[in-house]
Amino acid sequence: MTTRLIPYLVMNGNGREAIQFYEKALGAQVLFLQSFGEMPENPEFPLPAEAKDYVSHATFKVGETEVMLSDTFPGQPHHSGNQVTICISTDDIEEAKRMFNALQDGGQVSMPLQETFFSPAYGNLTDKFGVSFQIFTEGKQH
Repeated sequence: MTTRLIPYLVMNGNGREAIQFYEKALGAQVLFLQSFGEMPENPEFPLPAEAKDYVSHATFKVGETEVMLSDTFPGQPHHSGNQVTICISTDDIEEAKRMFNALQDGGQVSMPLQETFFSPAYGNLTDKFGVSFQIFTEGKQH
């Protein structure tokens, strides 16, 4: 089993600019970048044309550390103070469930742990101390 804690930055439509800035300022190396326009369409959440180039998910490396980044989904609020979360990445679905259930005790779930197009078990929450976590399970969907 592998578990990693990864800083996750949430931007307000300027994710590409932030990535370019970190490339120059920190020598960041982009490992993955996907825009909202490249994601499968979801009729429940129509994507405004101006948001197609916003970053839906990016991973870059600074030295030995990976950092993840995305823009806030169009129409969702972006508040100063919630732009950094901790992404817990694991390759074990049962461990993802255990951690998610433990962290939600006294906290607030934003997205229940569930299968998505990019993860067999993904969810996010804020724990009782106000720390925001994303639980990401690596691997293919079942």
